[in-house]
Amino acid sequence: MSLEIYGFDFLSLKGAYFLSIVFLVFWLYSYIFYLYRAQSRGKVDYEKYGKLALHDSLDDEIIESCENENIKLKR
Repeated sequence: MSLEIYGFDFLSLKGAYFLSIVFLVFWLYSYIFYLYRAQSRGKVDYEKYGKLALHDSLDDEIIESCENENIKLKR
């Protein structure tokens, strides 16, 4: 049994690669959209996490304390 559309067999190895690439692209764009919406709603600020690479000394300011996480989990 084969599923051919315009001469392209979706049940072959090439079809499996094509469908996996389509799935991964869809997943990537949906994840990027989720990250964008989370930051625009004010749920998470990814800018402060981006500064971790620049400010990683022990003397630097803490980004988030553990107490904030405990308060968020109780809500």
